[in-house]
Amino acid sequence: MNKRYLPSIAILYLNYFIHGIGVSLLSQQVIKEMLADNWGTGDVMGVTAIAAALGLGRLISLPFAGPLSDKLGRRLSVIIGCFSYVIFFVGIAFSPNTTIAYIVAVIGGIANSFLDTATYPAVAEIINKYTGIATMGIKFFISISQLLMPFFLGMVVGSSLSYLMLPVVAGVSIAILGILAIFSPMPKIEGVGKDESFIRNLKSAKFTLESIALILIGFTSTATFQLWLNCAQTFGKEIAGIPSETVAIMQTYYSAGTLIALVVTSLLITKFKQVRFLFIYPAICVAMLVAVYLIRTPFICYVGAFVIGYAASGGVLQMATAVVNDLFPKIKGTITSLVMIASSLCNYTILTAAAKMTASNVIILNLVITVIGVLLALFVNLRYGKLTNRG
Repeated sequence: MNKRYLPSIAILYLNYFIHGIGVSLLSQQVIKEMLADNWGTGDVMGVTAIAAALGLGRLISLPFAGPLSDKLGRRLSVIIGCFSYVIFFVGIAFSPNTTIAYIVAVIGGIANSFLDTATYPAVAEIINKYTGIATMGIKFFISISQLLMPFFLGMVVGSSLSYLMLPVVAGVSIAILGILAIFSPMPKIEGVGKDESFIRNLKSAKFTLESIALILIGFTSTATFQLWLNCAQTFGKEIAGIPSETVAIMQTYYSAGTLIALVVTSLLITKFKQVRFLFIYPAICVAMLVAVYLIRTPFICYVGAFVIGYAASGGVLQMATAVVNDLFPKIKGTITSLVMIASSLCNYTILTAAAKMTASNVIILNLVITVIGVLLALFVNLRYGKLTNRG
């Protein structure tokens, strides 16, 4: 890696530390209760509805955020992402009602899209010898900030401040990072300035069944960890008999598994092709989900939380993005958009379906989708050599 890009890579990763706070903010019970009072929603489920607008913002913006990143360069997209996040954080803190909050949440989703379609390609271009490690670094910084969320909330309480100071501080922090991004060097990309669009880039791309499978892994890999995150504690409490006061420990095990996976996998992919892990990790998840469903004890739920955190949330989505970027080096922003669109569609469709199911049936749904992901990854692995030779 060229040392001149060290400040740039630090800015790109720190953006995702702040992003980790953003995606966790509306899931914190104490913050949800405060926002429900401020916005007059009556209950915390009204805040959950606002959180769904983040996904809507991503779906709206991903089709043009990627081509803009490819056409005008990574710097502009990073700056747009940073300052859109400022609007989100400040808006969440000071919105007088749900209408304004919904609008700023959509802007928050747009911010996420611009950061994704700029940062994933940019870190892969800067750390070009180990693109998988580069993209997993993004997940690492997200996981660190999420792990520290209880500490941040405790600091606010200890200082006798409102919980809403947290989004304000996050907004100021990412604004500073956005300003620094203006002056930091970014790698030049081939084809900047060409008349590109999302549709035109798609037409020019030579898609294969293998590359489509990689994009679909964006859906399946997201489903595995999202279904676990949103429903596993319910399974642990209602089916495995974990007491209410201790069921949240599952989240601790999950986060620990994710962080360990990011470190271990970063070391392993220097010796083995990262495409191999797209098969191995989901296969581990399948075995663990079967064990959790059949054994149904507190211990297996805790073990399952750690293993799913390791194998599902430990970089599969990021590695799939890195692999598909390697296959389409001239339209990295666009191809990142496709993977993230698949991921965003998963957040909407799968979680909506899970909300109407029992906890046991959610485990089965997760198992079915993860098996599909394993089959997709097996196909990609069997054909990967021919695909790269073709490119």
